[in-house]
Amino acid sequence: MVIQELGWDDDVDDELRVAIEDTIDADLVDGEYGNVVEAVVLWWRDDDGDLVDALVDALTDLVGGGAIWLLTPKVGRSGSVDPADIAEAAPVAGLSQTTTAAVSKDWAATRLVAPKTVH
Repeated sequence: MVIQELGWDDDVDDELRVAIEDTIDADLVDGEYGNVVEAVVLWWRDDDGDLVDALVDALTDLVGGGAIWLLTPKVGRSGSVDPADIAEAAPVAGLSQTTTAAVSKDWAATRLVAPKTVH
């Protein structure tokens, strides 16, 4: 499994990163990878810019059926993102929100997927 990591900065949870790499038995790839990936881990803070643009960019290398895990600082932490902002941005980017969970002391994860198309 190939997982792309976007939005990395000094404040990310390195223990979570290592746990992901251990689970997939591979390193995370960055935005320069240039091939398809099964999932994207997007670290996002309130002051990082336009969330819709970031989500659309995250879809670039994502294989059909893949997921974006949007990691945001938990409510009350510096850079926390209002859940309403995520709920508003996801459908504009063509995504549906499926799951939200606390994944570390400081970060929460929201799983976003492209809606299934009916043929």
